[in-house]
Amino acid sequence: MAGLLAGCSTYPTWIPSSGPSTEQIQNASSIAAGAGIQIIDVSDSVARKILASQRLSLFSEVFGQKAQAGYFIGAGDVIEVSVWEAPPASLFSSGSVDPRSAPSTTRVTALPEQMVNSDGAINIPFVGQIKAGGRSPQQIEVDIVQRLKGKANQPQVLVRVIKNNTANVTVVGEVTSSTRMPLTARGERLLDALAAAGGVRQPVGKMTLQVTRGDTVQALPLDTIIRDPRQNIVLQPGDVVTSLFQPLSFTVLGATGKNEEINFEAQGISLAQALARSGGLQDARADAQGVFIFRLESPAAMDLGPNTPATTPEGKIPVIYKVNLKDPATFFVAQSFPVQNKDVLFVSNAPAAELQKFLSIVVSAIYPVTSVIGLTR
Repeated sequence: MAGLLAGCSTYPTWIPSSGPSTEQIQNASSIAAGAGIQIIDVSDSVARKILASQRLSLFSEVFGQKAQAGYFIGAGDVIEVSVWEAPPASLFSSGSVDPRSAPSTTRVTALPEQMVNSDGAINIPFVGQIKAGGRSPQQIEVDIVQRLKGKANQPQVLVRVIKNNTANVTVVGEVTSSTRMPLTARGERLLDALAAAGGVRQPVGKMTLQVTRGDTVQALPLDTIIRDPRQNIVLQPGDVVTSLFQPLSFTVLGATGKNEEINFEAQGISLAQALARSGGLQDARADAQGVFIFRLESPAAMDLGPNTPATTPEGKIPVIYKVNLKDPATFFVAQSFPVQNKDVLFVSNAPAAELQKFLSIVVSAIYPVTSVIGLTR
């Protein structure tokens, strides 16, 4: 009986099992219930193609590294204009004496604070309307001085931004305190904004930072930004920085050390790491040639050719990646093959383990009968 069963490829369906056998999974694409399922043997070329399709665009590539050239005033900013005249002061004679100058020398007049209007303009006595929007304070100073020549005696002008209402960055999400951080001529960077918001509320390894600039939205793991200074980009007015806590996990089932949902970092993990976190394969049960990753894969990660299978409503394709751990070269591939969020990692039972379970059931059924027969003799 044992010899006959050892030659069988399948066992009765009533034998307890943690899931399908290796042969049943391999036949999934040919049976009606599994129509459209793609079964792919994991190799170095497959791992490289998946890695290439999942590569995230870096902030330095999308937004560049060019720093903002100084601070530019915008509509809504509140500014103050101060004018100095050399003696004898004629135009702004009612101004106070500058305490930092020699006695009875220059006089300074601080004009009332004013907000830049919606047209980006301000009004200066004896000068009229001055364009301020989109210009730096130094450019406005030069313009006012030019217009005061011939009216004031050797005028000097200082423009100060009293309240910055336009050059701000908004920081929201999983931070200690959402905030609007004003930008200065220094050129604040991404991590400066995160620090201004009090830092993240979750472990750094599980956080993703998303930057929205106009119609462009890009995200990167916080770990990547910290390790690579090029990704700590210079921010621009109107940027929105969103700190995202996205718990990533995969589910492991079958002949492994433990069956459970396992969380992993935003940076991602490889198949080798996933197997290690699941306790590895059970030596007495596992089929090392029957390690499978069940995934709803993006078509961009696959070479489908002219025959494109049916996709899910989300545009995904059901794929089963088969891994043969009997091949030593596969352990190198497993170090680069990426595990994705919501993957199901399944290790099937070895045929010998199924045979052992079947024989145990047969023996447990026959032994009481033989015992009774022995007692009746």
